[in-house]
Amino acid sequence: MNSPTPTALVTGASSGIGTIYAKRLAQRGHPLILVARDTARLNALATELRASAKVDVDVLPADLTHSRERLAVENRLREDTSIGLLVNNAGAAAPGGFVDADTDKLESLITLNALAVTRLTAAVLPGMLARGKGSIINIASVVGLAPEISLGIYGATKAFVIAMSQALAAEVSGKGIYVQAVLPAATRTEIWERSGRDVNALRGVMDVEELVDAALVGFDRREAITIPPLPDAAQWQAYEAARLAMLPNFAQEHAAERYRAV
Repeated sequence: MNSPTPTALVTGASSGIGTIYAKRLAQRGHPLILVARDTARLNALATELRASAKVDVDVLPADLTHSRERLAVENRLREDTSIGLLVNNAGAAAPGGFVDADTDKLESLITLNALAVTRLTAAVLPGMLARGKGSIINIASVVGLAPEISLGIYGATKAFVIAMSQALAAEVSGKGIYVQAVLPAATRTEIWERSGRDVNALRGVMDVEELVDAALVGFDRREAITIPPLPDAAQWQAYEAARLAMLPNFAQEHAAERYRAV
């Protein structure tokens, strides 16, 4: 089935945010490539979406923390010229904080949350640039703006995703490529159980359907940063204005007077 609507590749599509993105994008007419570790879940979702949305759905099982499996996804992104939308959603958290963390688990988390996002984006970008169009959605987190929230290295990986998204947008937005970073707060997904936390003990947990629907409103508005739980957009605008106001002051030959010996 040929479609004028670009194919969307969604990582972490077997549950939570990724599943709802797949459903919503299918409803919009996007053919899909679904990526996750759980083949049975992916196949079930693909069967459902083929029937309900009448779109083509391919399943590409892969663990993005394993280089060989990740390479298969990278190759699909490079070679499939129908792909016009990448949703970098796959991610994980780790139990506890940084001090008592298992360093092997930290490495796996960084690989999934930061390295995989970087490599998949780098794989899809040349084709998008050659065609002069494309969109990349990176799922970050409000924790990337709030290191005080004790989730170990998770917040640092999401701060990376935010900065990467903004840097990429600055580089390619004038070339037909749209980059959106989505910053959820606590969302009712399996990430909590997998990281050993009880989601029911948290306050203000958003349902995943509401989160994705709000994020897609931001997508349609072409927002660079979308923060679905933030009531007052002026707060983000003030934050960005304060950051940008500092930039001209960074290029100095000498240390600021406040750091000079008295």
